[in-house]
Amino acid sequence: MGVVQEVKDGKFVDNTSAESLAKDKVKKTGNSSLDKDAFLQLLVAQMKYQDPLEPTSNTEYISQFATFSELEQMQNMSATLELSRASSLVGQTVLMKVTDSSGRETTVQGNVDYVSYEGGKAYLSIGGELYSLDDLDKVADRKYLDAYALAAEFVDIIMKLPEVGMLTADEKEKVDRLAEIYGGMDDYQKSFLTDDYIDKMEEYVKRMEEIVPNTDGDDESGKS
Repeated sequence: MGVVQEVKDGKFVDNTSAESLAKDKVKKTGNSSLDKDAFLQLLVAQMKYQDPLEPTSNTEYISQFATFSELEQMQNMSATLELSRASSLVGQTVLMKVTDSSGRETTVQGNVDYVSYEGGKAYLSIGGELYSLDDLDKVADRKYLDAYALAAEFVDIIMKLPEVGMLTADEKEKVDRLAEIYGGMDDYQKSFLTDDYIDKMEEYVKRMEEIVPNTDGDDESGKS
C-alpha cells in the first residue's frame, strides 16, 4: 500500500509531506547532540580559564564528569528505545499525521517497508517516502483497514453515480453494490460513513426500485 490521502466528505485530500522530513532533519541537527557537546565545551572552558589561585577541586570535576556521563547514557538509551520502537513497526500499516509547508495537516496511510536511522532520529519508509517517527499517529489493525476499505468503496460508487433524478437502469449494478456493502456492514464499519452518504444511498435504492421493479416480488404476488 502506498501513500494515500485522507478521506473527507467523499474526497481525498492532497498530501504534500516532503517538507516534514526536511523540517525534522533541520531540528535533529540542532537538538540531537547539542546538550552533550555544549556541556563538554563548558567543562573544558572551565578547566582552561579557572582561577589559578582558587582552582576547582578534583571532587567537583569528578562530579561534573559523572553528570556528563549520565547525560550521554540517557541520550544513548533514548536513541536505542526509539530505534527499537521504529523497528517493531516494519510490516505494519500505520497512519501518519504530516504537516506541510503551508501548515495544513494531512494523513498518510501505508505499510512500513523499512526503518532508517539518521542523526539520532528514526524514519519510517512508506510508499518510497521517509517520515519521521514523531509524525506517527496510530498503528492500524485489520478491523480498521477493512472498515476503511469498505467506506472508501462505498463513497467512490456514490461519487460516480449521477444525481438521483438522472438515475437510469444502467446504474442498477452500482446501486445494488451500494446496498450490498451497507447491508453487510457492522455498526463499527457503518461509523465510517456520514449520515449524508447513507441518506444518499437510500435515495438511490428507492429510485432504482421505481425504475427497475423487483421481479421476484412480482412473481410472489402472482402466486398468491
